[in-house]
Amino acid sequence: MSESCKPISELGFTTLSDRLRNSLTCNGDTTNKPDFRELDFAPGSAPASPISPLTVRPTISTSSSSSGTLSGRTGNGSVSGRTGTGTRISDSGELSVDSSPTFSVSGSRGVKPGHTRSESGSSIYSGGSSATSPPVNVLPAGNICRSVRVLKTGMMSNRSSKPEVFGLGTGNYGHGSIMRGGSGSGAAAATGGKGEPFPAGLSSKRVSMDPEDLKKLGNEEYKKGHFLEALSFYDRAISLSPVNAAYHCNRAAALMGLKRLSEAVKECDEAIRLDSGYVRAHHRLGSLLVSLGQVENARRHLHFKEYQPDPNEAQKLQLVEKHLNACMNSRRVRDWGCVLREAGGAISCGADACPQLFACKAEALLKLHRLDDADSVLSHAPKFDSTTSPSCSQAKFFGMQSEAYILFTRAQIDMALGRFESAAASIEKSIQIDPRNVEVAVLLQNIRSLCRARARGNDLFKSERFTEACSAYGEGLKFDPSNSILYCNRAACWFKLGQFERSLDDCNQALLNHPNYTKALLRRAATYTKLERWAESVSDYEVLRRELPDNNDIAESLFHAQVALKKSRGEEVYNLKFGGEVELINNLEQFKAAVASTGASVVLFKTTSDLQCNQISPFLDTLCIRYPSISFLKVDIEESAAIANFENIRIVPTIKIYKKSNRMKEMVCPSREVLESSVRHYSF
Repeated sequence: MSESCKPISELGFTTLSDRLRNSLTCNGDTTNKPDFRELDFAPGSAPASPISPLTVRPTISTSSSSSGTLSGRTGNGSVSGRTGTGTRISDSGELSVDSSPTFSVSGSRGVKPGHTRSESGSSIYSGGSSATSPPVNVLPAGNICRSVRVLKTGMMSNRSSKPEVFGLGTGNYGHGSIMRGGSGSGAAAATGGKGEPFPAGLSSKRVSMDPEDLKKLGNEEYKKGHFLEALSFYDRAISLSPVNAAYHCNRAAALMGLKRLSEAVKECDEAIRLDSGYVRAHHRLGSLLVSLGQVENARRHLHFKEYQPDPNEAQKLQLVEKHLNACMNSRRVRDWGCVLREAGGAISCGADACPQLFACKAEALLKLHRLDDADSVLSHAPKFDSTTSPSCSQAKFFGMQSEAYILFTRAQIDMALGRFESAAASIEKSIQIDPRNVEVAVLLQNIRSLCRARARGNDLFKSERFTEACSAYGEGLKFDPSNSILYCNRAACWFKLGQFERSLDDCNQALLNHPNYTKALLRRAATYTKLERWAESVSDYEVLRRELPDNNDIAESLFHAQVALKKSRGEEVYNLKFGGEVELINNLEQFKAAVASTGASVVLFKTTSDLQCNQISPFLDTLCIRYPSISFLKVDIEESAAIANFENIRIVPTIKIYKKSNRMKEMVCPSREVLESSVRHYSF
């Protein structure tokens, strides 16, 4: 009998093992596996199908109650066989394990009773043990093992029983590599095909490679509100089937849950590109566009063909559109109060992710001279990159490209706050996006002209050519009549020229446009001093003192203004000095002289061992800096018992306030708030 006609049982194990090893390896190199190798189990037999599932989607399952076959279709025939552990690779690329130790060659592709086939073509087994049931340890000859060797019966009896799973294409394994165990085979067992981790708790489980199963898992996570986990499953499904529109639409839903709206819009666009009649993708995109304030685009998708949208979404679209139209009309007539209300109404009705509406609010606040509020609103506006999506790239707002309008508003706010370089950069970007818009072009020219005038004025001021500097700043104000920076700079020029009334006018104009402009307030307080308008000067300095409590220059200016105000009212003012440190009092005569001063004196009676005294003492040092018109004294009653007896001190800390030797107020263990309130009351 020739060798080709011998039965399998008469073939030596060494010969069969060598043939099998050669069919699965390429010159002994297992790190670079070919996509296809023939498995010649017997001379003259049809080549078996490759294990690599590069063109199929394998689903891993195990069963101890049903038998499987190893089948591979080539040419006009097919080979099906069963390994010793029941490892089965179907014609669809599915791997299953069962305990039947037989091996058969068949030309049929029938599905065994009890087995069903999924829509993707992968076999799904019903009945039998769970998917995590380990295979039996006793394997017959011909079994395919991890080392790509053919072992005899009983050779694996001492091996740990771990399920064999397909590799996911990471590490040193190619797609379809058979690995032992679900978690001990390197990165492939814990990550998806992209090298991305599966959701927590699933890294040690065998996850189906069928995209429909991955989508179902993602849907389950989405229903639980686990959007990040759902996104991971949808990503895996898309990597296996990138042209499935439903997977992209589901991914958009998960991204919406994560507030990643730019990506969500992009996924909806992709789903519609793959399936232009996909109603759910159109409705989902329409809902997204409503929240982005793009009502025209939203209507086209929400009312796609004859399909009716969700009633809530349709109502939201109508309300947002109503507020947007009112906002546009109000902006046209420069009714900025109405613009602010209508923009806020559109946001509250559903367009809460629209950065252009926040920019509109900021522009209205700017025109209403609420610069700090305008800057805050625009800085905290939601971010959205419309250039990444076809649905949004051509959208317009107030006749301007969406991105251009945001930069247009940013340039105006930066210019008003004196950030001229930033304003110039923003308007340059805006004109690049929308080169034909008239409003953008006009603002560009104004900013350029204003920057030139301001730079020239600064140079002239540094050269002490104050009259020419006034003219330069005035030229800049022609291009922005409400610019507080230029008014304040010109006020400084008038101050240097001794024209204090003009300086006061420019300071008032700067503060009208920007009420919280500290430099303009400081300059006005100094101008009031020059005009000997002490009450107004004290009022401005007190505001500055509250805003800058640790500024010693402002404190000293306030002190001198308060003294001058008292003199102007005819009050007795003598022996007053500015500031200084807290004075330590050691004897009774020194104490009597200190509290006899015309101004108020605050005295802390303390001991070095008392905890509350040690806590309040440093705060008294702070108050001494904040209220320089008051004298602050400290008396240690353990070292100065005579003073303690004279003032009848029994509890520490005790604080007394004196004026011309008269006790005005006494506080025992006061809080910091109460102490400062009392000190403020008795200061100038």
